[in-house]
Amino acid sequence: MPIFASAVPPTRSELIDHLVRTRIAGDVATPRENNLSHYRKLANGDRHYWLGLELGDRWADEQDVLAVMAERCGVVDDPDHRRGQDTIDPELTVGALDRAAAELRKAAEGRRRVMFATGHPGALLDMHGALARALRDAGCDIVRVPLGTYADEGVVAQFGGVAVYERGASLWHTHSPEPMAQVLAELRRADEALPDLVVADHGWAGRAGQQGIDTVGFADSNDPALFLGEYEDTLSVTVPLDDHVTDPRFYEPMTAYLLSAAQLSAD
Repeated sequence: MPIFASAVPPTRSELIDHLVRTRIAGDVATPRENNLSHYRKLANGDRHYWLGLELGDRWADEQDVLAVMAERCGVVDDPDHRRGQDTIDPELTVGALDRAAAELRKAAEGRRRVMFATGHPGALLDMHGALARALRDAGCDIVRVPLGTYADEGVVAQFGGVAVYERGASLWHTHSPEPMAQVLAELRRADEALPDLVVADHGWAGRAGQQGIDTVGFADSNDPALFLGEYEDTLSVTVPLDDHVTDPRFYEPMTAYLLSAAQLSAD
């Protein structure tokens, strides 16, 4: 776990209170206008919003996308609500965390090969790193990204077992699926096994799921593709949450809950 995290995981009700208080769920900072804009662009075929998934023409109706987001993420289901506050249902967040924990537990029991990656290194790097460490300690093989894996005019780096996109000596926020695509290509080129499970967000998760890898994704209310991927069983789980709140420490109780639910040690 991150060095400042509490060793005591919260109860379900305590976690829900925390998620709402820190706006990881509940009344989130992402405005309704931004959510609807992303749903519309996905429906119109803008691949930037597909996050590495191949959606074809199955989601060409923006209202169908909204319906799934209301069901899976908890955004307001009223199509006439066009501006202002939108929401993520914290009960859906915790329910998805429980399903994600089951996937982590299955990986630990089978000592599976697992890859972690984040397009939000300024927010979720510690969370992914804590999960990677716990699974490594449980006997899993954590994928090491082959050296010299390049994508999008940058390089795929790795910290604490978590793959990230680096360019110009900085870690970047990215939605692109290309870093994951290149990692998988380099693993094949090196005749190394692909991951059995990927735990990631954004295009890292979408491209892994699209390539048939069991995937646990984390997604914001303005990133509908991963929820559609879960709806179509391309992703195993998609956890709804605001993926960049004001302090990355706010994710520590959620991480502790997830580790406890997966029966994994945070030490």
